[in-house]
Parts: sequence; structure tokens; C-alpha cells
Amino acid sequence: MALVRATLPLGIVVRRTPGVTRWAKWSWKVVAVLPGAGAADWRELRREGEAVEYHAATLPLTLWSSDTEAYQVALGSRVPGVTVVLAEADDLNATMPFVPTLVTASAYEGQDHLDSGDGLVELVPMPEGLIAWVRDFVDEHHVEEPFIKRKRDRKRIDLVEDGKGDPRVRQMSDVYRAPRTLTGGEV
Repeated sequence: MALVRATLPLGIVVRRTPGVTRWAKWSWKVVAVLPGAGAADWRELRREGEAVEYHAATLPLTLWSSDTEAYQVALGSRVPGVTVVLAEADDLNATMPFVPTLVTASAYEGQDHLDSGDGLVELVPMPEGLIAWVRDFVDEHHVEEPFIKRKRDRKRIDLVEDGKGDPRVRQMSDVYRAPRTLTGGEV
């Protein structure tokens, strides 16, 4: 079966609000995605007092026919969402502290990034149109794989083999014993 993919550009909307502690001047949060958005580089969308929303970037959301199970998990959650990953900027003189690097609809890939703790990782609710697009892709390409239970081997594990050790090692006594010093005659 050939691997099929579909791609849709998603704009990443990031909100900057004043920090609540003296150690963090700003608080950053990914708040939305814009399906079909054009290119952007931290373009200001809206300002309310000190809170500012930016269209940080537009990244491709790519769906793969091999990952439809993960998309089903994401769609089946209480609030279907995509995971957005923003890496910390390497350049100390950068105007913005983050660089958008990835957007995924895979619940499994999103969990991997959440577990890593690198950068800023947010689960963002999918707009209705995006939910429909992902669901149509899953409906068209998902193939249910039957669960195959692993069979246990018939080896007996209840036998006692005290002192046997590794049969490849030739010695007169138990291989699990503590070694003696050279003065005792053995190593």
C-alpha cells in the first residue's frame, strides 16, 4: 500500500501577556491556528493594553496515511486539537524568544514533544473546518489493523537451577560465587 499524505498551511497565533512574577517579564502562549494562512513572521494581529497577539509563522500540517490511528485519538478527545511546538531562539539578540518549528495533528507525536520539555509546546483546539479536513482524511485512508496477541513460549520457568551458572564458562564451582583473591589460589 502506498503512503499517502495531505498538507495544509496553518498560521500559528501566539499571545504575549505581562508576566505575573518578577522573574518572567512576559508570558507566551499559543492560542489559535489559522487554516490556509499566508506567510508571516511575527506580524501583530491585535493589541489589548499590554497583551499582544502575533501571527508568528505559517507551518505545514502534514497528514500521513500511516498515522491515521493517532489522528483518530486526537479527534476523539474532549477538545480535538493540534500540537504546536515553538523552540527557544538561539540568537540572544532575537526580537522574539521563540521560533515556531512544528505543528502536528498526531496525538502520539504531540505527546512525545510534551514529554520532552523542550521549548514551548501547546495543545491548541482545532477549528471546525480543520476537524472536518482531518476527519475526511482519516475516513478515506484508515485501515483497521487486527490485534495479534503474542503467544507465550512453552519453556518451563519453575525449575530450580542452583549453581548451574553459564554453561559456556568452564570451572569447578558455582559461577555466581564471590571470587577469591590470588592468595587463596583462585581468581
